[in-house]
Amino acid sequence: MLIIIIRKIMTSPIVSILLPNYRTLKLTKICLRLIRQHTDTDLIKVIVIDNDSKDESLDYLRRLDWITLMERKACMGESVGMAHSLALDKGLAMVDTPYVMSIHTDTFVYQKEWLNFLIDEMNKNPNIAGVGSWKLEQKSLFRYGLKNIERTVQKLLFPRMGKGYGKMEGKGDNFYYLRSHCALYRTELIKKYGLNFSQGEDTAGRQMHKALVDNGHDMIFLPTEVLSQYLLHVNHATMVLNPQLGSSSRSVKTGTKRIRKALNLVNAQDILNNDSLDD
Repeated sequence: MLIIIIRKIMTSPIVSILLPNYRTLKLTKICLRLIRQHTDTDLIKVIVIDNDSKDESLDYLRRLDWITLMERKACMGESVGMAHSLALDKGLAMVDTPYVMSIHTDTFVYQKEWLNFLIDEMNKNPNIAGVGSWKLEQKSLFRYGLKNIERTVQKLLFPRMGKGYGKMEGKGDNFYYLRSHCALYRTELIKKYGLNFSQGEDTAGRQMHKALVDNGHDMIFLPTEVLSQYLLHVNHATMVLNPQLGSSSRSVKTGTKRIRKALNLVNAQDILNNDSLDD
C-alpha cells in the first residue's frame, strides 16, 4: 500500500486535458477511450465540458469516474464557436497542473508517446508558451500545389491593388494561431497574463495566442507530417453530425466521408467494442 501511495505522489497529474462535448456520442467515446489506451492516466486530468447536449453523450459521460465532468448551460443567442470557447474557459478555471491542453472530440490519439512528444517539444525552451498546429490535415500533392499557387498570386497582386495582405492566410490580421483541436500551453503563463480561450466572437484561442506572442513568448507550430504520426483530427465533425448547427448538405456529405475514413484509420469499431476502457 505504501508503495502505491508513493507512486501516486510521484506521478501526480501534470497535464489537464480540456475536451468540450456536444452531441457526438460515438466520437466522444472513441476520443476518450483512445486517450486512456495510449496515455499514462496518472499524468493527466481529463476535464470534459458538456455544452448542454441533453442526449446520450451526456448520459455516457456521467457514467465515467475517471474524468471530471462539467455541465455547462447554453446562453441564449450564443454562436457555436462562442459555446466552444466558453466551454474551454469553464474547464480552464479548474486547471491546477503545469500544462493545459485543448482538444476536440474528433481528435484521436493513436501512439503511446503522443503526450511525451508534445511535452518534450514544449520543454526545448523555457520561453515556449504553446505547442500545437494550425491545421492538422493531410492534403494531396495536387491540392497542396493549388494552395501554394493561390498564396503566390495573392502575395503579388494584393499589395499592388492597395489591399495590403488582404485576407491572405497567415498574414496581417489573418495570422496563424494554435488551433484548439490540439494545443498544449504552460498554465502559469495563461494565469500570469489573465488569458482565456474566449474573446468575443473570435475563434477559440486566437487572441490568447496573440497575447502570448505580444508578451515575447514563442508559439511552436508542429508540421502536419510530424504531428500526424501521433494523432489525427477529423475537422468539423460536430457540425457534420449536427447539421442543425448550420452545415450545408454538401458539407455534411463530404464531412461524413471524412469521418468514416478517420474511424477506419483508428480501428474505431474495436475501440467501441472495448468497454473495459471506460472502467
